Amino acid sequence: MTYKRKKGKGIVKGRKKDYSFKGIEYKSGLERNMAILLDGEDIEFLYEPVSYNLMEGFHFPLESYERSSNGNGDMINRGEKKVLPIKYTPDFVGDGFIIETKGYANETFPRTWKMFKRYLVDHSFDVTLYKPQKISECEEVIKLIKGKK
Repeated sequence: MTYKRKKGKGIVKGRKKDYSFKGIEYKSGLERNMAILLDGEDIEFLYEPVSYNLMEGFHFPLESYERSSNGNGDMINRGEKKVLPIKYTPDFVGDGFIIETKGYANETFPRTWKMFKRYLVDHSFDVTLYKPQKISECEEVIKLIKGKK
């Protein structure tokens, strides 16, 4: 499958990277590699099976003047409407563990990760969290999971 992506001012044609394994399309090579390692050690897991609602959505009744995203920098009222909930979907869930592979975290991820940890505590989850950021850490996660069994 080909697609077009912007690079600088021009558009470059490229191929969509294939991160599939056993019929599941993963979002990154690190996720696919984690799945291969889990599968190779016969550790059962589900890929992105559930989303957790970390913060409920709500109606914001006040005015909120913010810069428009149209590039002009116009200040427009972005209030007086529904604010969407904050949700989190971990990559891998198994018996007693949750794994979030995170090669390059965006600026909002640390806050979301803290909110997720709080959610687990508030809802009395009994799991171990793992957050590998490179393949060597994925291999270490496998050793840790096997050590707990």
